[in-house]
Amino acid sequence: MYQAVSPQAYDRAITVFSPDGRLFQVEYAKEAVRRGATGLGIVTKDGVVMAAMKNIQNPLLVSKYMKKIFKIDEHMAAAASGLVADARRMIDMARVEAQRNRVSYNEPAGVDAIAKNLSDVMQVYTQYGGIRPFGVSLLIGGVDDEPKLFELEPSGALTGYKAVAIGSGKKEAEEVFEKEYKDDMSLESAVLLAIRALKKTITEGQLTSRSVDLAVIKSSSKKFETISDKQIDEYIGKA
Repeated sequence: MYQAVSPQAYDRAITVFSPDGRLFQVEYAKEAVRRGATGLGIVTKDGVVMAAMKNIQNPLLVSKYMKKIFKIDEHMAAAASGLVADARRMIDMARVEAQRNRVSYNEPAGVDAIAKNLSDVMQVYTQYGGIRPFGVSLLIGGVDDEPKLFELEPSGALTGYKAVAIGSGKKEAEEVFEKEYKDDMSLESAVLLAIRALKKTITEGQLTSRSVDLAVIKSSSKKFETISDKQIDEYIGKA
């Protein structure tokens, strides 16, 4: 006689599918992302904007050491949501791959190539016993032949976007994007849109430069630039 098996019987090993085709450990990793700080990216004709919230609840914390946006190469960066320690490991791998490409081909790596390489690694970590999925989602943005933005999920799924958010404020931020995003918007307009989207995700207090990481990669220079706290405060005032 068939006996129903509790879903919990399938969540002990990463390699075991449940009868309805689910990998529970991957879903738990996605839940870690959903509980993480909000990160977002926007593609414009002039470049890419990346922004992320920093959950600073202790006034003794030094905010500049709580980075959520990481430089991968001169023309490329990543925003992370979920387990930051896992994110740093992924960023290290991306940096090595980017430099390997420069040494081998004497040219910068393609944004899509680095994103695909990381997504392949993340996928491998969903199919072997004795390891666990990365509990982080990444936004990989940059400029090669054109501005590009990709989302990487713990499952290894890779998706390209014009504007997207990850983390706890994903739904609220993407509602703002769906209403206000335009293909021909300027880089400054995209920065202001990013600030408005982050404001929408806040349930308590106000948005300040202490709680935000903001960076741009311009099409003209193909250079990663962080936005200073003073400039962030100015953008918050305008938005």
